[in-house]
Amino acid sequence: MTDPTVKFRQMKDGDQADYDLLADLEHAFVAALPERILGALRQLEHSLAGYRISRLAHSLQAATRAEADGADEEYIVAALIHDLGDDLAPLNHSQLAASIIRPYVRPEVTWVIYQHGLFQNFYYAHFYGGQRDERERYRDHPWYQACVDFCERWDQNSFDPDYTTPPLEYFEPMVRRIFGRRAFDPAVVGSTRMSSPLEASPA
Repeated sequence: MTDPTVKFRQMKDGDQADYDLLADLEHAFVAALPERILGALRQLEHSLAGYRISRLAHSLQAATRAEADGADEEYIVAALIHDLGDDLAPLNHSQLAASIIRPYVRPEVTWVIYQHGLFQNFYYAHFYGGQRDERERYRDHPWYQACVDFCERWDQNSFDPDYTTPPLEYFEPMVRRIFGRRAFDPAVVGSTRMSSPLEASPA
């Protein structure tokens, strides 16, 4: 038995029944997002080479440090997925990770994840002739310090093979709770859907 499909070949020719079918299928697909996030995290075990630990171990370490620092669950999960874009968007991985988590967390968290790649340049860009102080353009942004702290306390120092971290299974309930939320819930993300995390500002 084949799976049901729409009748149309062009979206403009779809009718109510077609779009009701798609809505039902999309609802089920979105509901399975936490499992796809966890699967993508597992793939980080085989990502960028050259570091003393895998990208997955780095992500687990960052999340563990965030939790040890008393961060809330949104930030812990953000730390866990902050490098999820490395495989498909190696030159703008921060923006991809921010887009993934944006419908489920407050704008501050999205902004920090969106900017963490640029802020992380502080530690190494000068070795390649780059500007390590690019982050200073955001010095007056209300979440500047939050991003500085994210990078300093949870990211740049999370490449330590001797730092004890729990396995991914420990964080699975958190991932399911955050990505199981209603997307773009105004109580979480605010009253408007910003077109870019760069537009985010405190309420």
